[in-house]
Order: sequence, then structure tokens, then C-alpha cells
Amino acid sequence: MSFRFARAGLVISALLLAGCSESSIEDFSPKAEKRLPEKLVQSMRAKGMTRTSPIMVRIFKEEGVLEVWKQKDNGRYDLATSYDICKWSGKLGPKFTEGDRQAPEGFYTIRPHQMNPKSSYHLAFNIGYPNLYDRAHGRTGSNLMVHGACSSSGCYSMTDEQVEQIYAFARDAFKGGQTDFQLQAFPFRMTPENMARYKGDPNFEFWSMLKEGYDHFEITKVPPKVDVCGKRYVFNQIAADGRPFSPTASCPVSAQPETLQTAYRSYQSKFESAFSAALDGAASKKEPAPTIAGFKEAVLVADWSRRRARGERVTREPPSLQTLTPQLAATPTPRPEQPPAQTAARPVERAIAEDAGAAIAAAAGGTPTPAATEAAPAEDPLAPKKRKRLWGLFGG
Repeated sequence: MSFRFARAGLVISALLLAGCSESSIEDFSPKAEKRLPEKLVQSMRAKGMTRTSPIMVRIFKEEGVLEVWKQKDNGRYDLATSYDICKWSGKLGPKFTEGDRQAPEGFYTIRPHQMNPKSSYHLAFNIGYPNLYDRAHGRTGSNLMVHGACSSSGCYSMTDEQVEQIYAFARDAFKGGQTDFQLQAFPFRMTPENMARYKGDPNFEFWSMLKEGYDHFEITKVPPKVDVCGKRYVFNQIAADGRPFSPTASCPVSAQPETLQTAYRSYQSKFESAFSAALDGAASKKEPAPTIAGFKEAVLVADWSRRRARGERVTREPPSLQTLTPQLAATPTPRPEQPPAQTAARPVERAIAEDAGAAIAAAAGGTPTPAATEAAPAEDPLAPKKRKRLWGLFGG
């Protein structure tokens, strides 16, 4: 009997190291067919949403919030509801390697096969980590979920009641014909004040890149078209002659609808003014939350996780570069995943977004403007439909 318990303990430790693993254990009451509360359905109808209309999910780590957005009759998205995240592990910043306990940040795609009605964490769906961007940077990890049970080892964990509703949103949208939905995971709401707080953080360039996609959604209220080329995210870009985007190759010549570019420039101008003002008011800023100090710290945490899983005696909390010797802490952190330097400030905030959105609504027509460099082979068979839809949405 003692052998069986010991073996079970080793299995549990291994699962914790890998992430929120979906083992063969089945949930006794998956609640996978539970309907959304009628009060919530009525609220959606009042906003021009149907039960089966498409969805999008946004996650904000620092605020501890998961938002569900739904498409309205006019094609734009509006907030259906939001939930307080019960638990997420790690610090602000992306996931780098298996065992670093980091919950992912970035843009992910959820398809029906990623939904798990028999999860050992009540209900779950796989985030899709690592995505094309993560793979291009050699990032590793598996079984990263949004799930119930309020327990996390690299996942975003909700209460069972919350995950039943989130699962129902996704299930109904798939039944309505949505083939996949976008999940956007951010370190925090990307306001001028928050970006100013983290101006000196080693993850700032990565966050600035994510922020462009965040901004596009704030402006248009339509989930951005997301591609990866040159080892970086690009948003709402349409490659010339339908050429594909290759995650590790140079970006092809591409363009955005002119109306979107005009709205984005207006949006960014106002953001930069607010960002500068927030930097000047540094004395009154809220203290930044702990962040992961790049790949080097991720490796330290992963080693700690492995030793802990083997039953070795380790510290109560994972190691941090800040707690090591000054000499080691001062050693530059390898950051092969970092994209080329970008403009630090990217627009945000509702007032700025409304002005930019009005610019899109007022604009008519528009022509694409060339953006990048060389091309890669073989076109995605769905690319013509995606291009047509994108031009239609932004009047370009």
C-alpha cells in the first residue's frame, strides 16, 4: 500500500512540473452542457448579441481578470462579462521554458479539439501554448489551460462555477459556427500609466509588441488578424500577392487598410502624450508587480521545479535573480526571444480609442501602404477570405 501512495505522489509531482496536465483521470461531473444564466443571456441580447455569436477572451494578470467579449449585430465586439481569476502562477512576463511556472502571455487560438469536457480540473480548454511565436523563440511547455478547481501551475485557474460559464460561452459559439476564437493574455491593462510603470522592465519590448495588437482591438473592437514573421507578432497586415507569413523568415511586403492606419496614428499620438505625462508623475505611480527577469531566471525556476518534483529539499518559493548574489544578478539575461526595438509607447484608454474608432467610422475607402520586406512561399488557402474580410471590416 505504501508503494502505491509513493508512486501516486511521484505522478502528481510530474504533472505539476509539466503544467496543468490533462491526465487520463476523468471528472465525475464535467458540467459541460450547463447553460449560461438567463440574466446574463438577457444582458447579451440587450447589447445586440446572441447566445451563439462569436467570442473573444482577454486576460490581464496584474488585475486578475478574465474578460469574455461577444460579437454584436454590427460585427463589432462588446464585453459580455468578466471574471476574477482565482489563481495564476509565476510573475508578470511570458512563459519561457517547461517548468518555469509562468502563465503564458501573447495571442493564442482556441479550436473545438482544445476543449476538454472531462478535465481533471472540472472543465478546461488548452490555451495552445506554444504558438508560432513561442516556437520561433524555442520556448517550451505543455498542457497550459484555462480551467477550474482554483489550482494553478502555469495555468489560468477559475472557480468551478466560473469555468462552467466560460466553457458555455465557447461551446455555444462553436455551435453557432465559429471555427476558433482568440485568447489575448496580457501582463496588465496597457494604459499609459501602466506602461510608464514598467518602462525599465526587461520584458518591456515584448509587452510593447503585444500592445500593438491590444491597441488595434481597442480601436476597432474586432479581434486583430495575428501573424508571426521575423520572430515577432504582426497585426492586421495583408501580404502582397497573398504571400504567407513565416515565423522565422523575414516579413513579406505587406499592408494595412489606410483607415486603420489613420485611426492608429491618431490613437498613438494621444497615448504618447499621456505616457510622457505618466513618466513625469513617477512619484505618484503605483509600485510595479514582480516580473520574470528573462530566460535566465526561467531556467532557475525550472531547475527548482524539477528538484522539487524529485522530492529534494528546496526553498519554499522559487528562486529569483533578485535574491542571488549581486554579481550573478548583474549578468545580462539572454533574451533571444526579444523582437527588434519598437516605439516604447503604444496607444490605449477608452477616450483615445473612441476618437480613433470614430476616425475609422468616418473614413471611406483607403489604400494599402507597403510595410515590410521579402517574401516566403506557399499561400494559406484561407488567405483570400481573410484578406477580403479584413478590408471589409476597416473600409480599406
